Amino acid sequence: MTWTAPPVTRPEGSLTADERAMTVDFLAWQRSTLLLKCAGLTAEQLVQRSVAHSGLSLLGLVRHLGKVERIWFRERFAGQSVDRLYSTEEWKDADFEDLKPEQAEADYARFLDECRLADEAVADASLDDTFMLNGEAASLRLIYLHMIEEYARHNGHADLLREGIDGVTGE
Repeated sequence: MTWTAPPVTRPEGSLTADERAMTVDFLAWQRSTLLLKCAGLTAEQLVQRSVAHSGLSLLGLVRHLGKVERIWFRERFAGQSVDRLYSTEEWKDADFEDLKPEQAEADYARFLDECRLADEAVADASLDDTFMLNGEAASLRLIYLHMIEEYARHNGHADLLREGIDGVTGE
């Protein structure tokens, strides 16, 4: 029996929260939107490249965004010494290219774990707290805004991929 991505309910955020809470809620909504695009699909469907001339797949997006969560929140901001997920010096795009249906459940779980660990890494930080990025001070706010943008762009890709797999469209 093949693994199927579980159903997802997107969180409802406050329309009047303070900046930190609203920013965190927007990222949570984008994260869950990606998983919503995967919900109900089999591992084989998740690795399917459904857009002609593209190497993108839903599982590749899940793997890529898990890697990006790790890099920005844990490695760059929190300064944690963590190995890179999937990609290596020799194989930069392994997160998109080295896909195996039998690994889909573990990759999905790893994504959820990376989101949890990212949230833990910044739980006590202010949006104004800084870290060094290419020799300049950058804020946690920058990371959140970048991540919301990263998810929004890739969720657009996920819309097209999902429609190509089974015709499902919408939020």
